[in-house]
Amino acid sequence: MSDLQISLLGIGVVVIVAVLLYNSVQQRRLQRRLNDSFGEPRDDVLLGEGGQTLPQQRVEPQLDGVAADYAAPVAQKSVDAPAPPPSIANIDDTIDCVATLGCDTPLTAAQVAEVLSGVAACGRTWRAAGYNAGSGRWEEINRAVTGQYTRLRLALQMANRGGPLSAVQLGAFCDGLNTLATRFGASVLLPDADKVLVEAHALDTFCVDVDVAIGINVITAEADGFSGARVRALVESEGFKLEPDGVFHLEDTHEANQNTLLTISNQESAPFLPEAVNGMSTKGITILLDVPRVTDAETALQRMFELGRSLSVTLKGRLVDDNRATLTTVSMEKIRQQLKDIHGAMNARGIAPGSPRALRLFS
Repeated sequence: MSDLQISLLGIGVVVIVAVLLYNSVQQRRLQRRLNDSFGEPRDDVLLGEGGQTLPQQRVEPQLDGVAADYAAPVAQKSVDAPAPPPSIANIDDTIDCVATLGCDTPLTAAQVAEVLSGVAACGRTWRAAGYNAGSGRWEEINRAVTGQYTRLRLALQMANRGGPLSAVQLGAFCDGLNTLATRFGASVLLPDADKVLVEAHALDTFCVDVDVAIGINVITAEADGFSGARVRALVESEGFKLEPDGVFHLEDTHEANQNTLLTISNQESAPFLPEAVNGMSTKGITILLDVPRVTDAETALQRMFELGRSLSVTLKGRLVDDNRATLTTVSMEKIRQQLKDIHGAMNARGIAPGSPRALRLFS
């Protein structure tokens, strides 16, 4: 190594040592100034004495003397409507999809009418009840509403003989109520859509399985048919009444709502129209029992068998089943057992035959 290189190396070492000494002096001076301003140094708040980590522990911020004033506010609970009576508007949580809409300020009649129009537009059987804050009562309401209400219960029927509630119908119901609630400054409690659709399909499947009509027929045994006038006279003498639908209906006089117990219709395509029945003839008539809609179906079935025998004798016809096989004691007993099985299944499901719930589902 040359003399020049040795000299340069020595100079470099001297410079580095000088810089380190200068930095050390400046750091001590700065520390003294900080101590003079803030006092003696304290332990690190994140470390204990000697640099030991403190145990993990939650420390709540404190505001001495005013802690109570900063406690979480307690929401004031507004006076809500009492639970509606079970029978109000015939809303049934077992077969209805129900939503609740509420507002602190009573909804006007026009606003309620708009809500009901939206529900009706969903294309399903619907029902509605409202809590009238003025009277303190729940009331059944319809689209001709005149009152003001702070709470509304709105229901769509989940199933009937037209099929189950669809996703499109349910979506229109929920979306429409959400939109109106936002406009009116109201709250809305909607059902779980997925759960409703599952329940609707299950309910519809069950109803299809038990939706049975038992029929027997009286058919002519001769070339000529039965006289319409003769048939009318006979069945009306048994208490049947010819309705505009072209079918004779026998009402159940033991029921408060007077459900149809049995019907008699033309086995041929032409209905028994009131203005034409006396001038027509038919090859046969059908006596029908709508099983899910009749409360005491066993009594109704016995009445049907007796009526069939009587008419077949008087009209000189034959009493047959749907396959045109002669109705025998054995076949009648099979029909009785089928009816018992259906009614047993309905009662087990909580849908009593002939009940308001059954009448709604099987319509």
